[in-house]
Amino acid sequence: MSTIAADVVSLRTNLADYGVTKAMKDGRVASDRVHLDYCGPTPAHNGFKAMVRESKFDAGELAIVTYLQAKAYGKPYVLLPAPVSGRFQHHCAGFNLDFGHLNPRDIEGKQVGVRTYAQTTGLWIRGILRHEYGVDLDKVTWMTLGDGHLAEYKDPENCVRLPAGASIPDMMMKGELAAALLGEDMPKDPRVRTLVPDAQNAAKTWFQREGVVPINHMFVVHKEVSKKHPDVVREIYRMLAESRALTEGGVPAVFPPMGLEANRKGLQLAIDWALDQKIIPHKLSVDELFDDVTGCLG
Repeated sequence: MSTIAADVVSLRTNLADYGVTKAMKDGRVASDRVHLDYCGPTPAHNGFKAMVRESKFDAGELAIVTYLQAKAYGKPYVLLPAPVSGRFQHHCAGFNLDFGHLNPRDIEGKQVGVRTYAQTTGLWIRGILRHEYGVDLDKVTWMTLGDGHLAEYKDPENCVRLPAGASIPDMMMKGELAAALLGEDMPKDPRVRTLVPDAQNAAKTWFQREGVVPINHMFVVHKEVSKKHPDVVREIYRMLAESRALTEGGVPAVFPPMGLEANRKGLQLAIDWALDQKIIPHKLSVDELFDDVTGCLG
């Protein structure tokens, strides 16, 4: 953290280009109190490990699962009630129909690929498979490419590391993996089917019942920023809210809201499922994810 003028705080910031953050990134939403130095890598998730292991950034986005782990392991960041990405996840488990049709519980006893076990997409789709379709997640062998962002974290015993350079989409298409948990990397191939039957309508039905859009990434700040410059944290929240309001074409119809109370149920679900899936070592409360400053925002 450094200053570029007597009363302007400059923060090393890791934030990707999203529709809801574009007006911040291009300068249409600015501040005379804080300068956000967008010095993070592209893609932004490549900076998450350095953020939670080395405190490399003063502010920016974190995957919600990474933040829950960071909080559980005592890392010095606090959450703002400001999601920057989120979506339904029902479509994110796929398989190649050439090797036979799969119902959700058919993956028990089989190998399923996921980039990292603690990946946020993995948390959400595994939770859906477990709680909506009765899949015993402990009976699946999760084939992973990398470790988690937190040095203290170790994958559950039913995780196996794939060889360096392996491609989970290719392995799924070749039948070397029964299924894969993938987001944007899901192969655009007519043979690919979603493990969740009629995933699009299943997501709509789930949302009608639960009222939650699964959060991917949220904004965080280093706790020292919040402690020393609470006005700066409030200013960042204002910028996030104003940038969201200027989203080209409007905020997507399926997107998590701003504000603590509006996100409480979704955050509680993420905590519960992370604990259930052995991603965090102990239970957290929603309120402890925030501090006295960030918990009052919105």
